[in-house]
Amino acid sequence: MDQTTRLYEPRDYAPCKALWAELTQHHRDAYDDQSIGGDDPGHGLDAYLANPQLDATWVAEVDGRVVGMAGLVLRGEEAEIEPVIVTSACRSRRIGGRLVKEAVAHARQRGIRFLSARPVARNVEAFHFFVDAGFNIVGQIDLFQDLAPTAGRRWETGMLIHGRPLRY
Repeated sequence: MDQTTRLYEPRDYAPCKALWAELTQHHRDAYDDQSIGGDDPGHGLDAYLANPQLDATWVAEVDGRVVGMAGLVLRGEEAEIEPVIVTSACRSRRIGGRLVKEAVAHARQRGIRFLSARPVARNVEAFHFFVDAGFNIVGQIDLFQDLAPTAGRRWETGMLIHGRPLRY
C-alpha cells in the first residue's frame, strides 16, 4: 500500500468535496441534526477554499486515491489546522498524523508562534487524536446556549472544566 501526502491541486476538488461531505455527515450524526451543512454537505469545501487566510492544504493518497486532507489557516502569528479529514475506511493508518506533521512543519517554517486545532466537542476520537499529536494546551473554550431546546437535540453530559459540569 503506497501512502503519500502532497499539496492540494485543483484536480483534488471532487475527492476533497466527498471527504468534506463525509465529515459533515459525521457531525450531523454526532449531534443528531441532519440540517448541519445545509442541503449539500460537501458545499463547505467551497467556502474553505475561498478563505483568504487559507495558507496551504495537503491531501493524503493511498495507492493514488485521495483519502484525506488537512489545511492550515493563518491568523497573524497564530494558525489553525483546519480541517483534518480522513475517510472512515482509512482511519487508524496514521494518515491523519502524516497530514498534521505536514501542517506543523509548514507552520514552523512560516514562523507561526501558536498552532491550534479545534475538534468539535463530541468528536472524542478527534480530541484524542489531537492531544496525542501534541495539542495539549487549552487556549480557548467556546460556550453557548441552546436557545431552541425543543428542536430535539440531545446533549451529552460528563465534561468538567474548572470544576463546572458542562454538556456537549
